[in-house]
Amino acid sequence: METRTALVTGAAQGLGQEFAVALAGRGYRVAGLDLVPQPDTAEQILDYVELIADATDETQVHAALERVLAQFGTLHVLVNNAGVYAESAFEDTTPEEWRRVMRVNLEAPFLMTRAVLPYLKAAGWGRIVNIASATVLTAPPTMVAYTASKAGLIGFTRALASALGPYGITVNAIAPSLVRTATAERTVGADDGFEHVRAQQVVPGTQEPADLVSTLLYVVDEGSGFLTGQTLNVAGGSRYS
Repeated sequence: METRTALVTGAAQGLGQEFAVALAGRGYRVAGLDLVPQPDTAEQILDYVELIADATDETQVHAALERVLAQFGTLHVLVNNAGVYAESAFEDTTPEEWRRVMRVNLEAPFLMTRAVLPYLKAAGWGRIVNIASATVLTAPPTMVAYTASKAGLIGFTRALASALGPYGITVNAIAPSLVRTATAERTVGADDGFEHVRAQQVVPGTQEPADLVSTLLYVVDEGSGFLTGQTLNVAGGSRYS
Protein backbone atom coordinates (compact mmCIF):
# COMPACT_ATOMS: atom_id res chain seq x y z
CA MET A 1 0.00 0.00 0.00
CA GLU A 2 1.35 3.43 -0.91
CA THR A 3 1.97 5.97 1.81
CA ARG A 4 -1.12 8.10 2.19
CA THR A 5 -1.09 11.88 2.40
CA ALA A 6 -3.44 13.88 4.64
CA LEU A 7 -4.30 17.58 4.82
CA VAL A 8 -5.69 18.95 8.09
CA THR A 9 -7.13 22.45 8.42
CA GLY A 10 -6.83 24.36 11.68
CA ALA A 11 -3.66 22.46 12.48
CA ALA A 12 -1.84 25.07 14.56
CA GLN A 13 -3.35 24.00 17.87
CA GLY A 14 -6.12 22.10 19.62
CA LEU A 15 -8.02 19.40 17.80
CA GLY A 16 -6.35 20.04 14.44
CA GLN A 17 -2.90 19.65 15.95
CA GLU A 18 -3.95 16.45 17.70
CA PHE A 19 -5.30 15.05 14.43
CA ALA A 20 -2.19 15.98 12.44
CA VAL A 21 0.14 14.35 14.95
CA ALA A 22 -2.03 11.23 15.18
CA LEU A 23 -2.16 10.79 11.41
CA ALA A 24 1.62 11.17 11.20
CA GLY A 25 1.96 8.56 13.93
CA ARG A 26 -0.16 6.20 11.85
CA GLY A 27 2.24 6.63 8.91
CA TYR A 28 0.57 9.40 6.91
CA ARG A 29 2.48 12.23 5.34
CA VAL A 30 0.81 15.34 6.72
CA ALA A 31 0.20 18.91 5.64
CA GLY A 32 -1.43 21.38 8.00
CA LEU A 33 -3.23 24.54 6.98
CA ASP A 34 -3.94 27.43 9.31
CA LEU A 35 -4.04 31.22 9.37
CA VAL A 36 -0.93 31.26 11.55
CA PRO A 37 2.42 29.42 11.69
CA GLN A 38 2.34 25.97 13.27
CA PRO A 39 5.70 25.45 15.01
CA ASP A 40 4.27 23.32 17.85
CA THR A 41 2.69 20.96 15.31
CA ALA A 42 5.68 20.90 12.97
CA GLU A 43 8.14 19.96 15.71
CA GLN A 44 6.12 16.82 16.46
CA ILE A 45 6.02 15.57 12.83
CA LEU A 46 9.13 14.55 10.92
CA ASP A 47 7.89 15.30 7.39
CA TYR A 48 5.38 18.13 7.72
CA VAL A 49 4.26 20.76 5.22
CA GLU A 50 3.17 23.95 6.96
CA LEU A 51 0.61 25.93 4.99
CA ILE A 52 -0.24 29.44 6.17
CA ALA A 53 -3.44 30.29 4.34
CA ASP A 54 -7.06 31.28 4.75
CA ALA A 55 -9.38 28.34 4.05
CA THR A 56 -12.14 30.79 3.06
CA ASP A 57 -10.02 32.28 0.25
CA GLU A 58 -10.13 30.15 -2.90
CA THR A 59 -6.93 31.62 -4.32
CA GLN A 60 -4.98 30.92 -1.13
CA VAL A 61 -6.42 27.41 -0.92
CA HIS A 62 -5.22 26.51 -4.41
CA ALA A 63 -1.78 28.02 -3.80
CA ALA A 64 -1.44 26.00 -0.59
CA LEU A 65 -2.54 22.82 -2.34
CA GLU A 66 0.12 23.31 -5.00
CA ARG A 67 2.75 23.22 -2.23
CA VAL A 68 1.35 19.94 -0.89
CA LEU A 69 1.43 18.35 -4.32
CA ALA A 70 4.94 19.64 -4.99
CA GLN A 71 6.13 18.00 -1.77
CA PHE A 72 4.11 14.79 -1.70
CA GLY A 73 2.81 14.35 -5.26
CA THR A 74 -0.70 13.33 -4.30
CA LEU A 75 -3.40 13.59 -1.66
CA HIS A 76 -5.76 11.07 -0.09
CA VAL A 77 -7.31 12.49 3.10
CA LEU A 78 -8.85 15.86 3.90
CA VAL A 79 -9.86 16.75 7.45
CA ASN A 80 -12.02 19.88 7.50
CA ASN A 81 -11.38 20.84 11.10
CA ALA A 82 -10.92 24.64 11.07
CA GLY A 83 -13.86 26.54 12.53
CA VAL A 84 -14.99 29.47 14.62
CA TYR A 85 -16.85 29.07 17.87
CA ALA A 86 -19.35 31.90 18.32
CA GLU A 87 -21.66 32.31 21.30
CA SER A 88 -24.17 35.12 21.85
CA ALA A 89 -27.88 35.73 22.18
CA PHE A 90 -29.57 35.37 18.80
CA GLU A 91 -30.80 38.97 18.77
CA ASP A 92 -27.22 40.14 19.39
CA THR A 93 -25.88 38.22 16.39
CA THR A 94 -25.13 40.67 13.60
CA PRO A 95 -25.40 39.77 9.91
CA GLU A 96 -21.62 40.18 9.68
CA GLU A 97 -21.04 37.68 12.51
CA TRP A 98 -23.53 35.26 10.97
CA ARG A 99 -21.74 35.42 7.62
CA ARG A 100 -18.33 34.97 9.26
CA VAL A 101 -19.48 31.81 11.04
CA MET A 102 -21.02 30.40 7.86
CA ARG A 103 -17.97 31.33 5.81
CA VAL A 104 -15.48 29.60 8.11
CA ASN A 105 -17.55 26.64 9.27
CA LEU A 106 -19.40 25.80 6.06
CA GLU A 107 -18.00 27.59 3.03
CA ALA A 108 -14.36 26.77 3.84
CA PRO A 109 -15.04 22.98 3.84
CA PHE A 110 -16.76 23.45 0.47
CA LEU A 111 -13.77 25.31 -0.96
CA MET A 112 -11.23 22.87 0.49
CA THR A 113 -13.15 19.83 -0.73
CA ARG A 114 -13.69 21.29 -4.19
CA ALA A 115 -9.97 22.01 -4.48
CA VAL A 116 -8.70 18.58 -3.39
CA LEU A 117 -11.34 16.48 -5.15
CA PRO A 118 -9.55 16.06 -8.51
CA TYR A 119 -6.55 14.60 -6.70
CA LEU A 120 -8.60 12.18 -4.60
CA LYS A 121 -10.38 11.03 -7.74
CA ALA A 122 -7.06 10.59 -9.53
CA ALA A 123 -5.78 8.49 -6.62
CA GLY A 124 -8.91 6.32 -6.82
CA TRP A 125 -9.21 6.41 -3.02
CA GLY A 126 -10.04 9.10 -0.54
CA ARG A 127 -11.39 10.04 2.85
CA ILE A 128 -13.05 13.38 3.64
CA VAL A 129 -13.78 14.04 7.30
CA ASN A 130 -15.80 17.05 8.44
CA ILE A 131 -15.70 18.10 12.08
CA ALA A 132 -19.28 18.96 13.01
CA SER A 133 -20.67 19.38 16.53
CA ALA A 134 -23.05 17.79 19.00
CA THR A 135 -24.69 21.22 19.30
CA VAL A 136 -26.76 20.20 16.29
CA LEU A 137 -28.58 17.88 18.71
CA THR A 138 -28.25 19.77 21.99
CA ALA A 139 -29.30 23.08 20.38
CA PRO A 140 -27.87 25.59 22.89
CA PRO A 141 -29.91 28.83 22.70
CA THR A 142 -26.86 31.09 22.62
CA MET A 143 -25.22 29.32 19.66
CA VAL A 144 -27.75 29.65 16.84
CA ALA A 145 -25.27 30.67 14.14
CA TYR A 146 -22.72 28.03 15.14
CA THR A 147 -25.35 25.28 15.36
CA ALA A 148 -26.83 26.22 11.99
CA SER A 149 -23.39 26.11 10.37
CA LYS A 150 -22.65 22.67 11.78
CA ALA A 151 -26.07 21.36 10.76
CA GLY A 152 -25.29 22.54 7.25
CA LEU A 153 -21.96 20.71 7.42
CA ILE A 154 -23.77 17.48 8.28
CA GLY A 155 -26.09 17.94 5.29
CA PHE A 156 -23.04 18.65 3.13
CA THR A 157 -21.48 15.42 4.40
CA ARG A 158 -24.49 13.25 3.53
CA ALA A 159 -25.07 14.70 0.07
CA LEU A 160 -21.38 14.68 -0.85
CA ALA A 161 -21.08 11.04 0.23
CA SER A 162 -23.76 10.16 -2.32
CA ALA A 163 -21.90 12.04 -5.04
CA LEU A 164 -18.45 10.60 -4.33
CA GLY A 165 -19.17 6.98 -3.45
CA PRO A 166 -18.60 5.76 -7.03
CA TYR A 167 -15.05 7.14 -6.91
CA GLY A 168 -13.92 5.21 -3.84
CA ILE A 169 -14.12 8.33 -1.70
CA THR A 170 -15.97 8.30 1.62
CA VAL A 171 -17.31 11.38 3.38
CA ASN A 172 -18.13 11.32 7.09
CA ALA A 173 -18.52 13.76 9.95
CA ILE A 174 -17.43 13.60 13.59
CA ALA A 175 -19.59 15.51 16.08
CA PRO A 176 -17.77 16.14 19.36
CA SER A 177 -19.07 17.72 22.52
CA LEU A 178 -17.31 20.78 23.93
CA VAL A 179 -13.62 19.95 23.59
CA ARG A 180 -11.12 21.55 25.94
CA THR A 181 -9.03 23.70 23.62
CA ALA A 182 -7.58 27.17 24.06
CA THR A 183 -10.27 28.57 21.74
CA ALA A 184 -13.09 26.93 23.68
CA GLU A 185 -11.71 28.13 27.00
CA ARG A 186 -11.55 31.70 25.73
CA THR A 187 -15.13 31.49 24.45
CA VAL A 188 -17.01 29.71 27.26
CA GLY A 189 -14.69 30.37 30.19
CA ALA A 190 -12.25 28.05 31.86
CA ASP A 191 -14.84 26.30 34.02
CA ASP A 192 -18.50 27.34 33.91
CA GLY A 193 -19.14 26.40 30.27
CA PHE A 194 -17.46 23.04 30.64
CA GLU A 195 -19.39 22.29 33.83
CA HIS A 196 -22.67 22.96 32.02
CA VAL A 197 -21.74 20.49 29.28
CA ARG A 198 -20.51 17.84 31.75
CA ALA A 199 -23.88 18.00 33.51
CA GLN A 200 -25.59 16.91 30.29
CA GLN A 201 -23.33 13.91 29.69
CA VAL A 202 -23.65 10.34 30.91
CA VAL A 203 -19.86 10.01 30.72
CA PRO A 204 -18.25 12.25 33.37
CA GLY A 205 -15.37 14.53 32.54
CA THR A 206 -14.47 17.11 29.94
CA GLN A 207 -13.67 15.99 26.42
CA GLU A 208 -10.04 16.46 25.40
CA PRO A 209 -8.65 16.52 21.83
CA ALA A 210 -7.11 13.07 22.37
CA ASP A 211 -10.60 11.64 22.92
CA LEU A 212 -11.40 12.15 19.21
CA VAL A 213 -8.28 10.53 17.75
CA SER A 214 -9.47 6.91 17.67
CA THR A 215 -12.66 7.97 15.86
CA LEU A 216 -10.71 9.89 13.23
CA LEU A 217 -8.34 6.99 12.63
CA TYR A 218 -11.29 4.61 12.32
CA VAL A 219 -13.02 6.84 9.75
CA VAL A 220 -9.91 7.19 7.55
CA ASP A 221 -8.85 3.54 7.88
CA GLU A 222 -8.38 1.39 4.78
CA GLY A 223 -11.02 -0.97 6.13
CA SER A 224 -13.70 1.70 6.53
CA GLY A 225 -14.66 1.90 2.87
CA PHE A 226 -18.30 1.04 3.57
CA LEU A 227 -18.69 3.79 6.17
CA THR A 228 -19.89 6.92 4.40
CA GLY A 229 -22.43 9.69 4.81
CA GLN A 230 -22.45 9.19 8.57
CA THR A 231 -22.12 11.53 11.53
CA LEU A 232 -20.36 9.88 14.46
CA ASN A 233 -21.56 11.57 17.61
CA VAL A 234 -18.68 11.46 20.10
CA ALA A 235 -20.17 13.50 22.90
CA GLY A 236 -20.11 11.47 26.09
CA GLY A 237 -23.72 10.37 25.73
CA SER A 238 -25.14 13.88 25.92
CA ARG A 239 -28.76 14.09 27.03
CA TYR A 240 -30.55 15.91 24.27
CA SER A 241 -33.37 18.34 24.88
